[in-house]
Amino acid sequence: MPILPMRILLVDDEEELTNPLSHLLHQEGYQVDVAADGLRGVSLAIEHVYDLYILDWVLPGKNGIEICRSLRSTGNNKPVLFLTAQDTLDDRVQGLDAGADDYLVKPFELRELLARIRALLRRGSELISRKLTAADISLDLDSQLVYRAGKTIELSEKEAQLLAYLMVNAGHLVTHQQIHDHLWGDSSETPSSNVLAALMRLLRRKLSIDGMPELIYTVYGKGYQIGSP
Repeated sequence: MPILPMRILLVDDEEELTNPLSHLLHQEGYQVDVAADGLRGVSLAIEHVYDLYILDWVLPGKNGIEICRSLRSTGNNKPVLFLTAQDTLDDRVQGLDAGADDYLVKPFELRELLARIRALLRRGSELISRKLTAADISLDLDSQLVYRAGKTIELSEKEAQLLAYLMVNAGHLVTHQQIHDHLWGDSSETPSSNVLAALMRLLRRKLSIDGMPELIYTVYGKGYQIGSP
């Protein structure tokens, strides 16, 4: 299991598509968030880090073209796949000019969509470093080792998943529910309410070095973040 499961944002207002598609993607091992309108899609894109965006062309609030342009204007270069009934050459050019990486016309076979997704994620992963850096630490995602003040710290898989999630959201509050969903999602695991707190204590203990500042801050009643709250 990868430390950071590939995370996909699916923005489409057709439940008859999003329900089976999100279920299939979960079965394939992806973490999926679904938005039924463009405004919610933009909100999720700001709130979380995604490896792939699947956007419908026609959406309430903001359309897929507007969402894609918004992503690219902020420097987000993660792959974007359009799902749309628009099938003219001008439409395809408009989508690609907006920054899309691929284009699939409805109706389509789900296995073809899965193949497109795998190709885009492989292409995107080539640009992603397997090391994360935040504050005064770095985390090697493959070895699950943290480096701080010249010290090498070995983490468990869940500790590494938790730290990586905090690091990719460095400077931003992540809530207890967001962390729980990221670590356990739809898994059959049903951790008790104090498991996250215990995991956080273990992680903090490992990262604690005499003379070094606190790394992970608690925002009481809300969640945690790396960097001063």
